[in-house]
Amino acid sequence: MPSTPRRAVEPASQTVRLDGVGFGYADSPDVLRDINLILPRGSFHFLTGPSGAGKSSLLRLLTLAERPTTGRIALFGDDATDLARDQVPLYRRRMGVVFQDFRLLDHLSLFDNAALPLRLAGRKRTAYAPDVEEMLRWVGLDARPSARPPALSGGEKQRLAIARAVMNKPELIIADEPTGSVDRAMADRLLKLFQSLNRLGATVLIASHDEALAERSGARRLRLEGGRLIEGGLR
Repeated sequence: MPSTPRRAVEPASQTVRLDGVGFGYADSPDVLRDINLILPRGSFHFLTGPSGAGKSSLLRLLTLAERPTTGRIALFGDDATDLARDQVPLYRRRMGVVFQDFRLLDHLSLFDNAALPLRLAGRKRTAYAPDVEEMLRWVGLDARPSARPPALSGGEKQRLAIARAVMNKPELIIADEPTGSVDRAMADRLLKLFQSLNRLGATVLIASHDEALAERSGARRLRLEGGRLIEGGLR
């Protein structure tokens, strides 16, 4: 029997709250240490820091791929620290996630990969086709809707992964190096897409090594070093 929905434990104005969160493995117990952070609803943040600082681990906690070793996580106002397995998809449907390794489905066309969140939400193709076509124009992939991922370049796969992640206008967008395989012009175009979705109400968190892009965005900066949040967290 499915477990009952979680009761709200945080203000509705907070999309994400982390209190004293730590994370690690048996052979590396301090990947993240004492992370205290609030992402207000409708905010825009860049997560920066050197390689190995813990950025990807923090994103895995927020997408519920991992659970914290210590501390508490709240998502959309609900305690999400130790969700039952059947509740996790309910929260993930409210997110759009851009993975660093793309995670595209090679047997589906470019169009159908982008449309996947809308199909899973039960929308009919005739209803969502215009939205998918518009999004593919945004990311510069409208010329090859029938192509499959193996025929795409790394930059094209990156753009397709972004299109899929934001197609359903999620409440929370989490992106891991979303502009790492594209040139500056396309990076700026994709940044404008994220900013447009943010203006529509989405909370956006982008992990990136691109300090210049973070600067151009005007977004609040979060910085991890050695598993600790040294800039942008709660004091």
